[in-house]
Amino acid sequence: QVQLVESGGGSVQAGGSLRLSCAASGRTGSAYAMGWFRQVAGKEREFVAGISWSGGHTYYEDSVKGRFTISRTNAKNTVYLQMNSLKPEDTAIYYCARSPGAVAGIHAFEYDYWGQGTQVAVSS
Repeated sequence: QVQLVESGGGSVQAGGSLRLSCAASGRTGSAYAMGWFRQVAGKEREFVAGISWSGGHTYYEDSVKGRFTISRTNAKNTVYLQMNSLKPEDTAIYYCARSPGAVAGIHAFEYDYWGQGTQVAVSS
């Protein structure tokens, strides 16, 4: 089993920043990609950002490119999402997820473990 615990969510005004963290524990495996997704009530969970095991490959949903940065510290089994220039449309519950492969894609079905989510609220 793998446990993922997110932290760092909160409320911020438009233009502000937040940094989300996701700590993995348990049988994490030797090499795994990680991703961040978000979900608004009544809508499907959508991909936000992903990072390969090495950290050498990162990819983003178009609306967050240039504003969000995903990174990881494998020694701490932790992945981060730095969110700058936040907009009201970024308001959602943010989830981190683990993929069993070293490189993962943008679809939720490619990830096998999920955190409980952390709320991000951006006011105008």
